[in-house]
Order: sequence, then C-alpha cells, then structure tokens
Amino acid sequence: MNTQVNVVGLGYIGLPTALMLAAHRVNIVGTDCNEHIVETLRRGSLTFTEPGMEQLFRAAHDGQILFTTEYAKTDFYIISVPTPYHKETKKINTGYLRSAVESVLAVCEKDAVVVIESTVSPGTIDRCVRPMLMKHGRGDVRLAHAPERILPGNMIREMVRNDRTIGADSADVGERVKAIYASFCQGEIVVTDIRTAEMTKVVENAYRDVNIAFANELTKICRAGGMDVHEIIRIANRHPRVNILEPGPGVGGHCIPVDPWFLVGDIPEEARLIRRARDINDSMPRFVLERVRAIMREHGLTDFSHVGFYGIAYKENVNDTRESPTLQLMEQLAQGQEPLPKSYDPLCGRVVCAGQCNAFEPFLEAIDVLVVMVAHSHLKENWDKVRNKFVLDTRHCGLEPSCGNTIIYL
Repeated sequence: MNTQVNVVGLGYIGLPTALMLAAHRVNIVGTDCNEHIVETLRRGSLTFTEPGMEQLFRAAHDGQILFTTEYAKTDFYIISVPTPYHKETKKINTGYLRSAVESVLAVCEKDAVVVIESTVSPGTIDRCVRPMLMKHGRGDVRLAHAPERILPGNMIREMVRNDRTIGADSADVGERVKAIYASFCQGEIVVTDIRTAEMTKVVENAYRDVNIAFANELTKICRAGGMDVHEIIRIANRHPRVNILEPGPGVGGHCIPVDPWFLVGDIPEEARLIRRARDINDSMPRFVLERVRAIMREHGLTDFSHVGFYGIAYKENVNDTRESPTLQLMEQLAQGQEPLPKSYDPLCGRVVCAGQCNAFEPFLEAIDVLVVMVAHSHLKENWDKVRNKFVLDTRHCGLEPSCGNTIIYL
C-alpha cells in the first residue's frame, strides 16, 4: 500500500497499531511527544511487553516505519492519545486529543483523513474536533472515528481477528479508512456515522461494567446473608438465559473504569444505572479491605504490615497497572494511620507502590495474610511455596487449601 500513515501516540494502542500496519507493508510514521519512548523504539527496544509484539516489531522494522517526535506531512493520520475524564465532573478530558489535532492540522495535506482512534464520548468529535477544523480554515480535512477494541494480554490476536467499527461523514471516507484497517484486520469492518461509532464503543464498555457490578453487588448481598456467592452463581448460570460473571476486587484497565463515566458526565439523569454500576465497582477495593480486617479480627491478627497483596496489574498475566484495583486500594490505605501492607507482582519489575517486594519468597516470609488480587498463572505454578497463610482469594482462582493454608473468599 503506497499511502503513508502518521500514527500519533505510541502507547498501548497506538504502538501496536503502527507496528501492525507497518508489518503489512503500510508506510508508517510513528509520532509521540515523549522523547524517551521515541528513542527507545529507535534503538530497537519495545516500551512494553505483549505476546507477539516482538515478532511484530521485527516484521515492521524493514524500512516501513519511522519513529519521531515530529508530525508528518501526509494525507492520512490515526490519533491514539489518552482520553481520561475529569474526576469532578466525570466529563471527558480532551486535552491530549486537542493538542494532537492542532499539531496535525498544522502540517496535513489538503483532503487529509484524520482518524480518531481514541475512545471519546458521543458527540466529542462534533463538539471538539470539528470546530478546530473551522478555526484553522481546514474544512478540507476529513474526519473519521475507528475506536480500538482490543484486550491487553491478547492485543495482537484481537487486532487481527476482532470486528471493527468505522464512523465517517461519508461512505467514501469510510471506505478509505476501511481499506487501511483491512490491510491486517480479518474481522468484519462495519462503516457507520461518527456519532454512532462513538456511542457504540462507550456502550460496549458500559455494558461490561454493569454486568461486573451485578456480580460484585451479589457478593456483598451474599456476604451479608452468609451465603456462598460462587455456588449461587454456578447454579444460577445453569439457566439457559443467565450468564452471571465472577465477582472480583474491582475493575481496572484503560477502558471499563473510564469510558462509562463519559455518559454519566454528559447525561447524568439518563445514565443512572451506569452511574450506580461505576459506584459499585469503585467500592470493591474498600470492600476487600473490610474483608481483610474482618479476617484479621477473627484470627487475632493485629499487624497490617503482615498482610500481602498479590498482583498489582489490573488483570492476569499482563504488567499493565492502569486503574489497578490494588493501586486504588493502596491509595486508600495511604490516607490512614495504620502500617502499609506488602505487595508483589511477578510481572511488575518497576516499583509502583509503597511496600512492594521484588521477589516472591521474601514477600511470603513477611506476611500472615495473602490477598490474591490478580490470578497470574505464576501463583498456581508456585502455590507449593505458599504455606500456613490465611488466603483471601478475591478472584476465585481454584487454589487448593494445602500446606496449612486457609482459603477464604470475598
């Protein structure tokens, strides 16, 4: 493909997108304002790990990709920058997006297509991006929205196999964008209007958040009533039209804990169920702390520094700590007076919170209560090293109560 594409933002979404396109013979300029990221990539090293990324990186490094802090003068852009939300208002924070669009408009060719891949609230492109085109006299620029739909830990496979949605102002622009993604995407690529594409992505994550919240609220109900939530879910799921998820210690990652807030911020009166789901899931780290304290009281334990939280990432078998329930929990503890607990994650080499241990055995030696926050495969592989602990398994991992361990659930 002769088209040159400037991918803006080389983070968890932008970098795999840039590498995937380059590996499929699309000429790529990868732009990021972070000089460290750019220099690391130029040296031939990845900035984060993901199954299949190394192979993709090598395949892309055949003259098809250039890493830079500069924006390219071309006719096709994919913007993949963070879109957080304002904690107070719950509305989307478009600061990174605005900055990227401003820089693109300063250099892009006439009739360039600018694809916003970042997740945004419905109407953001009309309210925020389109007026910027008019302000700069760039009514010739075409806009599209192609929200990502991939999961850390399985990014490369899902980029290829998952269906995609493209929103565009016209069928012609939609087909031009579709041709770029079709260079690697084997799933169905649906072309629709921009506002529908915006809403669809947010709805997908709000749906998942609401269903997780139902499972987490069941956990609290069953705990109050002295019932086994996992047995109840197992039996209820035998109904042909019931599929309750497993509860957990909270919701992390770059999508589910963030995107539903966009709807709450923009239309709070109508998004009441979504707001309640967010509140329930955000309450789970504190619920875990309450359970830990109850276990300690029941067994005569008083020193909170002898509690250890296993797993700092937000999900199993990845090192992604964004919005991690463990970090949410540690942040709450830091505001109190009691000693901070220990923490350990086999995949997080860098220190991200106080009390973090860098090896599994010393971590175990220092604790009496082990709180399983993440079901890394490492834990089962090393389960024989865990001895004589009270184990609060917040993920229902199926751990055997061997070696003097007592298994307790939320």
